[in-house]
Amino acid sequence: MLDTVLEWITDENLEWISAILGFLYIYCSIKEHILTWFFGVLTSLLYIYVFFVNKFYADMGLQVYYVFISLYGWYMWSSKKSVSSDEDLVVVRKATKKEWGAIISSSFLLYFIIWYILSHYTDSPVPKVDAFTTAFSIVATWMMTRKLLEQWIFWIVIDFVSMSVYLYKDMYPTSVLMGVYTILAYVGFMQWKKQMELKQEVQHV
Repeated sequence: MLDTVLEWITDENLEWISAILGFLYIYCSIKEHILTWFFGVLTSLLYIYVFFVNKFYADMGLQVYYVFISLYGWYMWSSKKSVSSDEDLVVVRKATKKEWGAIISSSFLLYFIIWYILSHYTDSPVPKVDAFTTAFSIVATWMMTRKLLEQWIFWIVIDFVSMSVYLYKDMYPTSVLMGVYTILAYVGFMQWKKQMELKQEVQHV
């Protein structure tokens, strides 16, 4: 029985499992469900291996980051304003001007650092694109832990670019997942925007 299971868990099947878990992650994030981060941890752990095999080293390192940021996100989303209150500490909102300054500067700083490392110290076939998706994903995931609405715009761009790259590398399950992610990122943006506006209407009543 064990031998059969081990034979089935090939690199390709493992990629499909990771893709399915990734779909559950994005679905739960749209619904603002705490299980977002549970599936985030599982998906990231599997993708560490998948990306290593395919020489996407920055993406592999990104998955390690995802494991830890998912645990942080889990904590933040489960926090309440007070022990006696059921109100969430983190609610959907737009980024402030100060946050935008940090978001943009951090994204480009990370991009140049990662691009330099990939270009000079690895055999990554697409260092510029790999650096772009990795840098902006790091920042976008942090934005998700704070429930900033604009993180979905980041993901629309990141997922579309990633889909194209994974198609180029013949990573079909992951490219399909990225295509679905692109569509769901738009759905997520509209869903969170609606929730944010409803809460604002309630507060003004």
